Amino acid sequence: MSHQAYLIDTNILIGLEDNHTVEAAYARFLALAATHKVDVYVHEAAKDDIARDADAKRRQISLSKIEKYQLLKKQRGLKRSDLEADFGPLKKPNDVVDATLLHTLEKGAADFLVTQDKGLHQRAQKRSPDLARRVLFVSDATELLVQTYEPKQVPIRHVGKAEAHEIDSKDAFFNSLREGYPEFDDWWRDKCVKQHRSCWVVYDNDQLAGLIVRKDEDAMDTDAITKAEKILKICTFKVAPENRGVKLGELLLKQVLWYAQTNKYDLAYLTTYDEQVALMQLLEYYGFRNAGQNANGEYIYERDFSTAALTSQDDKGDFELAREHYPRFVLGHDTPGFGIPIQEAYHDTLYPDLYRPVQPDLFGGGSRAETITRPGNTIRKVYLCRAQSKLGPAGSLLFFYKSTSKNPPSQAITALGVLESVTLAGSTKDLMQLTGGRSVYSEAQLEKWKATPERPVKVINYLLVSYIDPAVSLEELRTMGVIKGHPQQSIYRLSPALTAGLVERANLDFEV
Repeated sequence: MSHQAYLIDTNILIGLEDNHTVEAAYARFLALAATHKVDVYVHEAAKDDIARDADAKRRQISLSKIEKYQLLKKQRGLKRSDLEADFGPLKKPNDVVDATLLHTLEKGAADFLVTQDKGLHQRAQKRSPDLARRVLFVSDATELLVQTYEPKQVPIRHVGKAEAHEIDSKDAFFNSLREGYPEFDDWWRDKCVKQHRSCWVVYDNDQLAGLIVRKDEDAMDTDAITKAEKILKICTFKVAPENRGVKLGELLLKQVLWYAQTNKYDLAYLTTYDEQVALMQLLEYYGFRNAGQNANGEYIYERDFSTAALTSQDDKGDFELAREHYPRFVLGHDTPGFGIPIQEAYHDTLYPDLYRPVQPDLFGGGSRAETITRPGNTIRKVYLCRAQSKLGPAGSLLFFYKSTSKNPPSQAITALGVLESVTLAGSTKDLMQLTGGRSVYSEAQLEKWKATPERPVKVINYLLVSYIDPAVSLEELRTMGVIKGHPQQSIYRLSPALTAGLVERANLDFEV
């Protein structure tokens, strides 16, 4: 295997080394890195961060603990003006540190940067999506280490429905909620159980791993800033700390977004605390906005929903619009569409929700029991291939065709996606970096691609918009004119008329 290297931000260093109890994800990250001899670096610029600590004793202790880690030194002659040219305005000293870390990452001195700083994630996103995929929250970095080095034969069950009274509120899953909200038990009994509130749950190996409690509201009875007619309140959105890197947060959010769109809500909202940076980053990525604060000091995050057609804008690309208004997307007269043939094994990995074995597995209703399916049923996906065909710009529509298969559906278009980017990987290390936190493959599986500069692998990043139910069969595709003769074996471009026809056939819950 190629050797991974992780650069940790100052906030991760402090989380690992201060005098408080170390969070489970932080400790697990460091333990996994040590076990598998993965390099963990601290940048010399971290000393600048710590040097600004007004507490002299704490500053001295923190600086001494840096010596435990390998140090990446600053690039000689690197100017602040150079950093600003690449990474935007640097108004504060810590902005300079952030830009220095991103510069080091972009140069290739480390494979991934681990940070809980939302601003640093946003700065990386503005620089480039490829760089942003290499900036990870600690939970996702931990999961990437697990994914790469410790494949486990454990199924992740799909999101299920439950009423509050069906859930054991004494489960250790709720301990952190009690710590932050002493009235939790009264609230759960009086508001959730007695009012029969509906929940979405995710179980991992029979342990509660993710939970959403929801409630319907209207303009006359809501804590939302925006007063809409039909409101979906997310009362609780929680993922167990040990499961946060399994992409369960995005899986649960997908449930919220699909449910709100399908059921024609006008608004969805939830509240977060300042320290929930990973959740806020996820919400903002999918179009939620910070609308203000409530009396308890929580941020109120809101997002509008509509069934109206989404149209192109001069100041935003079609992919950005699709991301912020997910699952809606832009379909113009010139929106490119592509058919992407995909073999059954890859299809089942990317779309475990559609896995329908002829012989039902032991985990009825669950996803496939391979580690590689764990992040597969989230929104952001990556597909690898060596197709020679070129894809269009970001915002193009992708129709995934499942080729001849043992399990149904076979020879049918099953899923619709919106293209984010296409990049060529010339090595296993490139594949690892470009797939980042979206990868559903271990490094051993990536190595089997034998990527080289002469035979690169195409890395296709996209958003899953919708499954097509029922799938568009081979017979129907021939009738429509999508397939003539034998099904295509490589990526192919669709005419505007065929693209529009397939979108209409997808039976979406919004206009396009």
